[in-house]
Amino acid sequence: MKQPFVTLEQLQGIVREYPTPFHLYDERGIRETARALRRAFAWNPGFREYFAVKATPNPQILKILREEGCGVDCSSLTELMMSDRCGFAGEEIMFSSNDTPAEEFALAHQLGAVINLDDLTHVDFLRNTIGTIPKKISCRYNPGGTFTLGESKEGFQVMDKPSDAKYGMTRTQIAQAFARLKELGAEEFGIHAFLASNTISNDYYPALASILFQMAVELKEETGCHITFINLSGGVGVPYRPDQPANDIAVIGEGVRRAYEEILVPAGMGDVSLCTELGRFLLAPHGCLVTTAIHEKHIYKEYIGVDACAANLMRPAIYGAYHHITVMGKEGAPCDHMYDVVGSLCENCDKFAVDRMLPKIDMGDLLVIHDAGAHGHAMGYQYNGRLRSAELLLQEDGSTRLIRRAETPEDYFVTAIWD
Repeated sequence: MKQPFVTLEQLQGIVREYPTPFHLYDERGIRETARALRRAFAWNPGFREYFAVKATPNPQILKILREEGCGVDCSSLTELMMSDRCGFAGEEIMFSSNDTPAEEFALAHQLGAVINLDDLTHVDFLRNTIGTIPKKISCRYNPGGTFTLGESKEGFQVMDKPSDAKYGMTRTQIAQAFARLKELGAEEFGIHAFLASNTISNDYYPALASILFQMAVELKEETGCHITFINLSGGVGVPYRPDQPANDIAVIGEGVRRAYEEILVPAGMGDVSLCTELGRFLLAPHGCLVTTAIHEKHIYKEYIGVDACAANLMRPAIYGAYHHITVMGKEGAPCDHMYDVVGSLCENCDKFAVDRMLPKIDMGDLLVIHDAGAHGHAMGYQYNGRLRSAELLLQEDGSTRLIRRAETPEDYFVTAIWD
């Protein structure tokens, strides 16, 4: 059974100052996971985690991760701007984008970020935009086909069929891109790929690494390019369901090490640095959405209405994703009531849980919706005029700090033209 990282007593104190709904993050858990990741890849001297800003774009979270030695992976102009303002600079920033506007390439270059190109045509687009090609650059690879290793138990995978994904280059194109980039002055090359989302398998990263390591050896021979880094990207998942086993990052790191020594080292490429982009792995378990039961409805099904909605956490609505729910103070009570736990949007998909067995829920009960630390608040929106909630940080000393205030109606109205 999943245990919240916060107690009922703590939450009761927090809600006296900050009304629900709100997202709450656990600083201690974030730091411990970041350190475990670094330990798992400490065998690779150049290793760096580039935290995917899109997962949790909060400046205070990014600053914590920077203190733990992480870089950032950005995919937009505003993510680049936020990272810059948080103190990330130069090669601490990876810029991985697709269908990229010129102004975003220009800012990435200005900041000294490592640029990861998504398409062969972007080589000349980048040169025409910034007037040159950076000495150090990366290309994203898409092998096509279907990748099924470590299939998610959520019932829906965002990217388990690379051939349907809009990202990356074919094998032929990436060789062409390397040759063209070298011709234009690039000196250090990187390879990036992302094949599957939220894998619950210690075998996924080693399998991906083997694919990329072998291709790196081939590309070195074919193009003569000096490949200095390989980005394994994301895809290492978290157990959203309580019966799922957690990935063991130490085992994963060891599996990647074996592939590295079997493939890269014999090819004279034992100096290649590795990168990761584990936004979900680092943050999802260390954030939750806290909400209050405010209505109950008894028609053809039993409904519990809460003061949060899909505007605060949309994964269940758009993916049918499972997020575990704890009724605070009733952790030991029998789960003998079947509910749909719903929000207030004018959409029938606005449900955090469907036919979920839970303890009896009374009005005023606090509910913790687990594993919302990544792709939670970040995916919020304002449909129905529902406003984005606050973000709070449970600090290592047990105190709570506001790290993003809740939106107000004035925030909603400010961009409208009234006259």
